[in-house]
Amino acid sequence: MSANPLRLRPVLTLPVLLVVTLGVSVLFMTLNARGNWGFVLPFRSTKLLALVLIAYAIAVSTVLFQTVTNNRILTPAIMGFDALYMLIQTLLLFFAGSAVNQLGPELKFAIETLAMVSFATLLNTWLFSGRVRSLHLMVLVGIIFGVLFRSIANFLQRLIDPNAFVVLQDSMFASFNTFDRDLLGIAAIVIIVSSLLGLRLLSTLDVLALGRETAINLGVAHRRVVTLILMLVAVLVSVSTALVGPVTFFGLLVANLAYVLTGSHKHVFILPVAVMLAIISLVGGQLIVEHVFGFDTSLSIIIEFLGGLVFIFLILKGAAR
Repeated sequence: MSANPLRLRPVLTLPVLLVVTLGVSVLFMTLNARGNWGFVLPFRSTKLLALVLIAYAIAVSTVLFQTVTNNRILTPAIMGFDALYMLIQTLLLFFAGSAVNQLGPELKFAIETLAMVSFATLLNTWLFSGRVRSLHLMVLVGIIFGVLFRSIANFLQRLIDPNAFVVLQDSMFASFNTFDRDLLGIAAIVIIVSSLLGLRLLSTLDVLALGRETAINLGVAHRRVVTLILMLVAVLVSVSTALVGPVTFFGLLVANLAYVLTGSHKHVFILPVAVMLAIISLVGGQLIVEHVFGFDTSLSIIIEFLGGLVFIFLILKGAAR
């Protein structure tokens, strides 16, 4: 009997992507490295760590969110997390003014994470506590809240001082070249703790992907598991946005590529493939931006453009069925 190619595909994909990931990382650390290696290696390793953390947070949060919503087009940004992040930044600057810089990155990160986790928990608890327990309703309400958050933020931005708005403008767009190094240690700890909590749900994710009714029939405590996953998603999104700013389509890009490359529904394959694809995209993209374009363009623009094309393709593909 011949082996099933669908079963072999994930087994072959993982080592190939691992080699490419390691190769891109080594290139990032050593390419055109001149001068004092004692300075170059620590500097680049810190930047590499930041890119890896961001890639991991975005990839895992997108795959988890698509699993609980049973939809491969949706991303956490659709739920209004990115809009909430911008609203928090605007509110802090509106009420605290220049004193917001005295809060420190750790306190700002704690405020953003607490607000996002609280939003996800309250939204999920509210929509799943009544008779109608629909993820689609939750997504629709999340989209409405996202529009509301953006509208409030835009209104407040028109009222603040123009000089303060310049400071706020830097946080509106993702920047993979500059990040707050003071947050790397906190971000790493948060991601490790979240991963350990999520690791216990790894086998449950495969059941959740079958749909709510099927998962409940198979003994999954659907409401409790979905609430926990959404909290983990909120934490991971807060990590990525705190480090580089809001990213809309990057998770959609790497998650759908992971589905295609693995050809499997098992998250034990999908999650690591998505993470490695995200690392390759960010680290490799940053290599191209630095050494080919000479910082004449932004990595976030390229990634969001490609992710937007994938989003349009998925929409058209779904409409054609």
